[in-house]
Amino acid sequence: MFTTHFKMARQPFLERAPLDQVQKDERIAQGLARLTYLAQEGTLGVLTGPSGAGKSTLLSLFLHGLPSNRFRPIYLYLTRVSATSLLKMIVTELGDEPRRGKDRLFLQIRERTKTPDLTTLLVIDEAHLLDPGVLLDLRLLISSALDKAPPLKILLAGQDALRHTLKLNTYADLANRISIRFHIRPFNPDETAAYIDHQMRAAGASDKVFDPEVKSRIHDFAHGLPRLINNLATACLLQAEAQNAQKISEPLLEQVLVEFKLP
Repeated sequence: MFTTHFKMARQPFLERAPLDQVQKDERIAQGLARLTYLAQEGTLGVLTGPSGAGKSTLLSLFLHGLPSNRFRPIYLYLTRVSATSLLKMIVTELGDEPRRGKDRLFLQIRERTKTPDLTTLLVIDEAHLLDPGVLLDLRLLISSALDKAPPLKILLAGQDALRHTLKLNTYADLANRISIRFHIRPFNPDETAAYIDHQMRAAGASDKVFDPEVKSRIHDFAHGLPRLINNLATACLLQAEAQNAQKISEPLLEQVLVEFKLP
């Protein structure tokens, strides 16, 4: 294993790294600030970003940091379902048996979330895949004018298409209720280099293993997306171990990129 070859304590570029090992870069810090505001003061939030940019990492950090005595998070990601099916999933996650009829499901959700000392936060991941009818139904869950404080908060997370959907006139009423919007962007070149260096040092290895030119090429090929950066860096380390190399040079990277360019 390349961890032994480079005298590492762990794999530096895991898809799902332990939360205490996540580098809290500027993007993550800004995202956490907005999501924390949603939890404390907002009602509806939207988190977007390209696939592999770090939305899941940001969500994990946010949900892990919520005080369990104040918040009840519900995380759903199976979004290719009907509006009724999604409502049933919410009711089930709230610990109740779904009733028949959409009107009864709405009432169940309202009843189960009206707890004075516990705020329910519904996180819907892959929200760009939601059926249009689902978005309209979600609006009804947070649109009561009689509630002094919303018993339910909603966070929609998805790819860029979600932003374009919410700009449509059909969803104007929903969009007007959005308390926070955050778009997590890919790394810029300096951030990619800093990320690779940080991950190597955190794993107990030298941050000089990857040549500067290699880090720049990895950024360009991955378009700054952390997930693809992880995959490329891991492949480079595997290739280096196979060749008994101690440095990741451009010729070695070229060998790796041949594999990644395959259809």
